[in-house]
Amino acid sequence: MPTPAEIKKSAEQKMQKGIESFRNALSKIRTGRPHPGVLDHIHVDYYGTSTPINQVANISLADARTLLVNVWEKSMAVVVEKAIRDSDLGVNPQSMGTAIRVPMPPLSEERRREIVKVTKHEGEAAKVVIRGVRREANDELKAAAKAKEISEDDERRGQEDIQKTTDRFIAEIDKLLAAKEQEIMTV
Repeated sequence: MPTPAEIKKSAEQKMQKGIESFRNALSKIRTGRPHPGVLDHIHVDYYGTSTPINQVANISLADARTLLVNVWEKSMAVVVEKAIRDSDLGVNPQSMGTAIRVPMPPLSEERRREIVKVTKHEGEAAKVVIRGVRREANDELKAAAKAKEISEDDERRGQEDIQKTTDRFIAEIDKLLAAKEQEIMTV
């Protein structure tokens, strides 16, 4: 049976992975400025295989409001353009041979508020993951105390440590959420 320190360390690593997953989800949420990562979730049919767009093209910023997608194979340009047009981004790409310009329209106030709601939902999901890790760690501590492998004092101290770790990670999620909300609402 693991010691309270090992249980805490394992829980902390799992919580850190939850934070990384949340950061990844936040990076995909569109703000007012275009970001090459905004197209990462789009997949294209590459000779019968569903492939992420960044594996068939190079995505870069053309200017402050436009993404430039340089397709590596000329035959894929039409497929990539259609995939971008059919995505949930609401953009209208323009093809120029193997290069596709994707102008990103400015966000309306209403759309910004909707995006903030999505962001908060992602934050709540991340908090649920952190709390689930806390519950698992506390269950491990209870099982160890019940099996008389650790004392009740060690169990209580372990639970307090895990609660402090949980509070720290939830505060980090709140900080990331506030920063992303500020970024979204900035015109």
